[in-house]
Amino acid sequence: MTSLSGGESAAHPNRIDTSRPHPARMYDYFLGGKDNYEVDQRAAEEFMKVAPEVREGVLANRHFMHRAVRHVVAEGGVRQILDVGTGLPTEPNVHQVARAVAPETRVAYVDNDPIVSTHSRALSDDDPDTSVVLADLRDPRAILDHPDVRAVIDFDRPVALLLVAVVHFVADAEDPAGIMATLRDALPTGSYLVLSHATGDVHADRREDAAAVYKSATASMNLRPHAEVLGLFGDFTLVEPGLVRVTDWRPDEVRGPGAPPIGIYGGVARKGA
Repeated sequence: MTSLSGGESAAHPNRIDTSRPHPARMYDYFLGGKDNYEVDQRAAEEFMKVAPEVREGVLANRHFMHRAVRHVVAEGGVRQILDVGTGLPTEPNVHQVARAVAPETRVAYVDNDPIVSTHSRALSDDDPDTSVVLADLRDPRAILDHPDVRAVIDFDRPVALLLVAVVHFVADAEDPAGIMATLRDALPTGSYLVLSHATGDVHADRREDAAAVYKSATASMNLRPHAEVLGLFGDFTLVEPGLVRVTDWRPDEVRGPGAPPIGIYGGVARKGA
């Protein structure tokens, strides 16, 4: 999940706020990580009471990301990835998945949590083909123009833009459609958009309770229906099987009949001429 996950204000992306839960650190807790605080743990435990399948959901989301990255590198031929809302490092990371297919793949990681940035830099300081940028999805122009992004990403060649479990932390008032349009417009023909987004379509009876947990966090949870998530892809062409639950996007194995439904949509789309 990532997650740039909303967070500290776009005006002060280097400010660490440990007084409120941060979605990236909550996500880390869901994954069994240790880079989180008591405030994140309490909120995550509260969320798990509302949605007991959340740990399976974040793992399913992460596995979707791995499959999508392999697709855009192996089948799409992309050799540069812009991962916005990367979240705390969890192996295998995007660059590890991509380079298992094409070792020359270049990756720029972007997140607005300074803790995420610090941990990510520790893994990539000696790697000239990887950069880590402290920036906020809600200021897409700053991401696109950032010199450390530009040092790794050539926007004259196809790029895979990853927005994995992050756009649902952008409120309607923050203009997610406009943010997405800015990012899509910056990508050249042949680029890909990999996106996953939480939805209330699957567990509609829990929608308000789930969103309420994040009201005290540094970013709200904005569950969106299928049609709204689909609109985030703009005029990009979705590859098969389209926008589906992350567990149904080219799965490596079939889930058992008793597995709980996961309320996260995922899709991969290509920008045509």
